[in-house]
Amino acid sequence: MSASPIEVVGNWLQNLLDPAVVHEIVAPDAQYVSLNTENAELAKILPWAGTSHGPQAFLDNLGEMFSRWENQAFNVSAMFAADENVAVFGDFRYKSHSLGKVVTSPFSILVKVVDGKVTYLQFLEDTYATAASFRESGSWFVQTEPGAAPYEV
Repeated sequence: MSASPIEVVGNWLQNLLDPAVVHEIVAPDAQYVSLNTENAELAKILPWAGTSHGPQAFLDNLGEMFSRWENQAFNVSAMFAADENVAVFGDFRYKSHSLGKVVTSPFSILVKVVDGKVTYLQFLEDTYATAASFRESGSWFVQTEPGAAPYEV
């Protein structure tokens, strides 16, 4: 009997960087969507942002993340499944290796598991906060409403 979708996702979460486990449970053509489907500007800051494919993409994306941040906490507050869909919610705390800035963010992950294999993963977080952990200096002038005065952040 094969593992349930929630068991497959739990196994992946416990073995994020283990090539043997990732290659065993991630389908060869699995789609990994991190933060957005495609954003060239964001990918300069967070190179794993966007869409990639296959088990090696899972390993490479997470490897790049942890080469830039120290994972100080990763807490799953809820994980549940409906058929092939598994939803994971929680929060994490990262410290950037480059500047030593600590950020905390909620996260959500949607995973589709078909025949015991991850075929799709979508990871979302507070991208503004995580990208800001690499912000060395500078500011933006933002205008959020038509006719409103811009302000500096």
